[in-house]
Amino acid sequence: MNGKCLCGLTRFKLNIPRIRAYQCHCSLCRMQSGTASNLGTIVDAKDFEWLSGIHHIKSWVKDTGFTADFCTNCGSPVPNKLRGLDFYWVPVGAMDASAQVEVVAHLCTNSKVNWVPIPLITTRYGDLPNIAEFIKKLNTF
Repeated sequence: MNGKCLCGLTRFKLNIPRIRAYQCHCSLCRMQSGTASNLGTIVDAKDFEWLSGIHHIKSWVKDTGFTADFCTNCGSPVPNKLRGLDFYWVPVGAMDASAQVEVVAHLCTNSKVNWVPIPLITTRYGDLPNIAEFIKKLNTF
């Protein structure tokens, strides 16, 4: 399945059958996305491929150590290497509409806004979960 930034200069491909995603409700994700949460996933580097436009990407490192990468032309968030691990963080909103997406977890629910409900059927984490365990949860197909 393919993804791209808003202007289409940066394009990428995920070689996975479907996306197991999470919504992060922390204040940084709210500010970065301009919405109540950020919808993302983490994929193994072997399942990720840049198709074009990597030279249009700029990075900003948050105080938390997480990196926010974006297209220098349109400002859209784009995938980035996850903290030196062999995984990529991928903004799910950048994926083609045909992508099969399942939201399996909500992160940082202790800091979510009060006007957005979280479904009772998904896993909730008050803060950030253990990254190794969480990556396994997202990459179980």
